[in-house]
Amino acid sequence: MPAVTVENPLTLPRVTAPTDAVARPVLAVTTAPGGFEGEGFPVRRAFAGINYRHLDPFIMMDQMGEVEYAPGEPKGTPWHPHRGFETVTYIIDGIFDHQDSNGGGGTITNGDTQWMTAGSGLLHIEAPPEHLVVSGGLFHGLQLWVNLPAKDKMMAPRYQDIRGGSVQLLTSPDGGALLRVIAGELDGHAGPGITHTPITMIHATLAPGAEITLPWREDFNGLAYVLAGRGAVGAERRPVKVGQTAVFGEGSSLVVRADERQDANTPDLEVVLLGGQPIREPMAHYGPFVMNTREELQQAFEDFQKGRLGTVPAVHGMSEQGPQG
Repeated sequence: MPAVTVENPLTLPRVTAPTDAVARPVLAVTTAPGGFEGEGFPVRRAFAGINYRHLDPFIMMDQMGEVEYAPGEPKGTPWHPHRGFETVTYIIDGIFDHQDSNGGGGTITNGDTQWMTAGSGLLHIEAPPEHLVVSGGLFHGLQLWVNLPAKDKMMAPRYQDIRGGSVQLLTSPDGGALLRVIAGELDGHAGPGITHTPITMIHATLAPGAEITLPWREDFNGLAYVLAGRGAVGAERRPVKVGQTAVFGEGSSLVVRADERQDANTPDLEVVLLGGQPIREPMAHYGPFVMNTREELQQAFEDFQKGRLGTVPAVHGMSEQGPQG
């Protein structure tokens, strides 16, 4: 799980919460069910079973892989529409090409993030490049959906291609953790992602036995999803392991600790930390559309069916048929 690493974390700025910070209690720990997305790549549904009041402004998150594909096996998604929210695709291992009906697109690989503000709507496709389909290889990533407030739901679509080298790197006082700030800010250190709804997104790697206590905005919610390894969360040290999400209550700091012993194939604890300012607006969600009312959902479907969200380009750099295996 390379993403972005450094030889010596102690060369990085160090972050810790003030001594008077109030550690957030752990309200719940849930286990993500497995499933398949797109043309058949395996996912874990990180937020399944969590009440939306604890997630707002986040809608859903899938852990894609971790999977080692044989030659001919890598899969993506066919062309599909979006409206009313943002998709954040973070690639930890492997390569993904993406393209939209507005002519946008690109390639993201180890540690890169593609931040797509769907806004008023577009068609989109994500798939591994042809050479990866031929060779096979490791694939692992996340896709997070972030809601947009009503005032921004019909804004013009926008992309941010965030290269792994641009993320803000931080560490804990003893250098036992590497913190990658992808969006938002932590203790005054801002990540490169520009967000419409105030959020923070961090990928943290904790060495065995390491512990972090991070300052956390009191007006944000708090979530921790374990990508790999074993550890504990909260001052009460609630156990967590790969595929589990911890939901935090109110307070001004988050506590995460890695177990002294990790699995043989997972040297460290890998965790995604999320916080956001709740939008607190009605949400109508169906499939690829996230609006405020049922009527707006119906309009989105009608606009899609009538081609108002764009059309699939006749010629493009990605196979509409998907990989052949």
